[in-house]
Amino acid sequence: MEQLALNAEADARGAIFTRREVVDFILDLTGYTKDQPLHKKRILEPSFGGGDFLLPIIERLLCAWRAARPNGSPLDDLGDAIRAVELHRDTFRSTSANVIALLKREGMTVNTAAALADRWLSQGDFLLTSLDNEFDFVVGNPPYIRQELISAPLLAEYRRRYQTMYDRADIYIAFIERSLLVLSRGGALGFICADRWMKNRYGWPLRSLVAERFHLKIYVDMVDTPAFHSDVIAYPAITIISREAAGATRIAHRPAIDRVTLTRLADLLRAPTSPKESDPVRELNGVTNGAEPWLLESSAQMALIRRLEGCFPLLEAVGCKVGIGVATGADKAFIGDFMTLDVEPDRKLPLVTTKDITSGEVEWRGQGVINPFSDSDGLVDLDHYPRLRRYVESRRDVIAGRYCAQKTPANWYRTIDRITPALAARPKLLIPDIKGEAHIVFEGGRLYPHHNLYYITSDDWDLRALQAVLLSAVARLFVGNYSTKMRGGFLRFQAQYLRRIRIPRWADVPEPLRRELAEAAIKRDVPACNRAAFKLYGVSHEEQPALGGNGK
Repeated sequence: MEQLALNAEADARGAIFTRREVVDFILDLTGYTKDQPLHKKRILEPSFGGGDFLLPIIERLLCAWRAARPNGSPLDDLGDAIRAVELHRDTFRSTSANVIALLKREGMTVNTAAALADRWLSQGDFLLTSLDNEFDFVVGNPPYIRQELISAPLLAEYRRRYQTMYDRADIYIAFIERSLLVLSRGGALGFICADRWMKNRYGWPLRSLVAERFHLKIYVDMVDTPAFHSDVIAYPAITIISREAAGATRIAHRPAIDRVTLTRLADLLRAPTSPKESDPVRELNGVTNGAEPWLLESSAQMALIRRLEGCFPLLEAVGCKVGIGVATGADKAFIGDFMTLDVEPDRKLPLVTTKDITSGEVEWRGQGVINPFSDSDGLVDLDHYPRLRRYVESRRDVIAGRYCAQKTPANWYRTIDRITPALAARPKLLIPDIKGEAHIVFEGGRLYPHHNLYYITSDDWDLRALQAVLLSAVARLFVGNYSTKMRGGFLRFQAQYLRRIRIPRWADVPEPLRRELAEAAIKRDVPACNRAAFKLYGVSHEEQPALGGNGK
């Protein structure tokens, strides 16, 4: 914690700064508005940074307080209205000075301004700081810090305190959990942060918590909007979650970042009446569903997904296996030109990478990967492979410097993932991780996949027919709704999302439709893939617009 408190690099401590228009939008959405008796309420900012949220909060608080014509002193009336925490010491000091300066400009004496700042602001780790009482509002932009940057003892303490710090959850997950749990009855949380937890594996405990005890009131998709003062790769979203019984969720997508647009949108999202068809706001029921990923695109898509999930089994339940290619931990050492890799012939395999499949067909560029594993069990004995020994020993500094090698020094020459040569010989479908559209490539059983490629094999389904299904709008419906998106609208075609796809059993597919699917895939005719997939799933003409695909 001390290292994080002193770290001068904003990126290392997860600091991303939010535009003023977006801050005002979030404050409006939570109900922290000047027409409310804000001096009688309590608001929490758990990571105030440079004051992007804190300073506008103070401005609104003072305006509402003066309008109420109070009789007490500023310290008595306002002392409990704000609680704000910041870990980084230099940032804490500079923002404290800015708060005092703002209060002085608003007519406070130096002593009163300093006393209020002292009451409101505290320096420390929000996840470990003692908090008194509950809050009517919690707002902000929580830090985004990967686990690798947190010391093991501190991470262990976070995990002990916060049940949602599951698997590889980033620290903002614990920020959301704690912020929710300190809300008063009817209180509202308004955060802008990455949306990964709403979809992926590590987010399921937090999704369960929200579904069981809170109401997801508003979701605003902020992909490709300039919401921050710097670019971010992750897909950001605004969520308003209240401590009250669950209900419908109001949803908006990608608003223009200007004050007029956001003010009007906030009014629509908080309106007491249901949105009109012409409004840029939709209302969905059942978005939170236990630990299940949130489906947030449209009611028509949600209805179609729920129907398909009720009718068809999961991809891996019908004889298909989803996996990921080999990670070596030192590609420059383990990967090279296949023909010139100077090891025994059975210690290397031809490798397929994303560059080999950009055209939609496999065009092998001649790369190979070293295989240090025996076919039966464990690593090969280097004494039996003198060429392999010379090869890895000449690159020992790079190979032995990896974490996996340092953890088990006797196995220093292993790749991170075990290599199974039989996989190279199996026909498979290859799928790059990040793509705007599905990119599904058939590989006939000659090459081993690299770690940035997912693959699907099957003992039951014909892979060409399966390729057509995965190229279709039906498969994209599942991936598009269940995967996190990246900047630019790109989808993550990861194993956890591919496994969400529903598909009939091969034995239930009529022979004519089998041929139609395979022929469409071989021709890479996506409209033909859609037509065949619509038949396969029984997608009606009324349902087809929800897919965004067509059968023409």
